[in-house]
Amino acid sequence: MLAFRFLSGLPHGAYFGVAALVAASLVPREQRSQAVSRVILGLTIATVVGVPLANGIGQLAGWRWSFGLVAALALLTAVLVRIHAPLGAPTAGASPLRELGALRRGQVWLTLAIGAIGFGGLFSVYTYLASTLLEVTHVGPAAIPAILAVFGLGMTAGNLVCAWAADRAQMPAAGATLVWSATALALYPAASASLWTLTPVVFLIGCGCGLATILQTRLMDVAEDAQTLAAALNHSAFNVANALGPWLAGLALAAGFGLPATGWVGVALALGGLAIWAVSFLAGRGARTAA
Repeated sequence: MLAFRFLSGLPHGAYFGVAALVAASLVPREQRSQAVSRVILGLTIATVVGVPLANGIGQLAGWRWSFGLVAALALLTAVLVRIHAPLGAPTAGASPLRELGALRRGQVWLTLAIGAIGFGGLFSVYTYLASTLLEVTHVGPAAIPAILAVFGLGMTAGNLVCAWAADRAQMPAAGATLVWSATALALYPAASASLWTLTPVVFLIGCGCGLATILQTRLMDVAEDAQTLAAALNHSAFNVANALGPWLAGLALAAGFGLPATGWVGVALALGGLAIWAVSFLAGRGARTAA
């Protein structure tokens, strides 16, 4: 299972990174973030529909059928990409070495670090959300798909709003999203005792997903002529967040702090991402002043 999970994750960053670049190339520069958000919108809608559906199928028919559904959808996606994606010519002078040039740029690393740390807060809560619902909120298993769908609705709303904001003020939008995430995550421990309070907080936490679109566009600006690698690395950074957040939350649980404490772990990570954002923002402003 571990080996197959590794294999299934291999194309993730490349697919979303290249898809974002293709979408951005089809619109004017001032609409890039909104174009990228349409690509990410597929992911957020899948969270609204696919995650609860797979969870429900797993409960009713067993987890193997959930994997079968994912495999069928992946095959359908490959066919649709082949039919509908525009066939563009390779960029002049493109090479693996030129793409690796992205790793020489400090702002690329800072942007990736914002995602890897700041986005970890969302995953620290999301990973243990079902367990929290069962053991703290005391709802039945049938309610879990509905709450996961609420989280996905938050992701969808945040993705659209943050993209709109990023096309007008990119870095301020990123900072505001991290502040939003830290605030929503701070509400989670107190809200987890009741379904009526937890549901809106889960929606607010999901809205923090809009950070992904902002950072994707940010990388297009700071990577210069190494766009493809930088775009793919954005999703690698979020996968790091997907590992870091649950791991740190797991340490808190192992120390006996309880499932609601995953929200405080999330707050710490969101604030860590905000600190890195501040370094990136000030460094960028200093470079512009010097120029």
